[in-house]
Amino acid sequence: MIWVGSFKSLQSALHRPPFGAALEVHTWLRSETGLISPFADWLMSLVARSGCVPGKEEFVELALREAVSNAILHGNRMDPRKLVHVRCCCDGAKGVFIVVRDQGHGFDPNNVPNPLAVENLDAEHGRGIHLMKLTMDEVSFERGGTEVQIRKKSGNEEKTPTQRIQKRIVRRSVRRPWPGVRAVELG
Repeated sequence: MIWVGSFKSLQSALHRPPFGAALEVHTWLRSETGLISPFADWLMSLVARSGCVPGKEEFVELALREAVSNAILHGNRMDPRKLVHVRCCCDGAKGVFIVVRDQGHGFDPNNVPNPLAVENLDAEHGRGIHLMKLTMDEVSFERGGTEVQIRKKSGNEEKTPTQRIQKRIVRRSVRRPWPGVRAVELG
């Protein structure tokens, strides 16, 4: 089912979608920083209820908050007359795909300073794109930088033989780390 409407209208109408159902939401919100948390909480409750990325919701939420925050702060420059458009598609077999688009002038993602460079470690801004890339499987910038597309796979996809072998090798190396190294097993 596809739901289309402003965040305000959908927030009250779409509070309990069927559990495990495919979900597609097209919505928009004003460029007000006070809407970031309520919007992210609301959309993530829908994503979690859809079951499209079980156990990975925190990663999606972090990327979503960064994308919406960047659209409001940097794209639309907190102009309440401008809107942030969000499209979210959840599918249990494919995962979640989110598009966040602002009405700003865009930017070149290749010109964003590296947040891990020593001279940028104390900067107040500049980590959002890096966090999105760390937490999501795919991140791309379209429409001259006014649109970010983020995807997190469900984990239910059919794995190729190479992926299965790589995962087995990683688990073996994690089980016996060398002295002084703390190992964390992922996935």
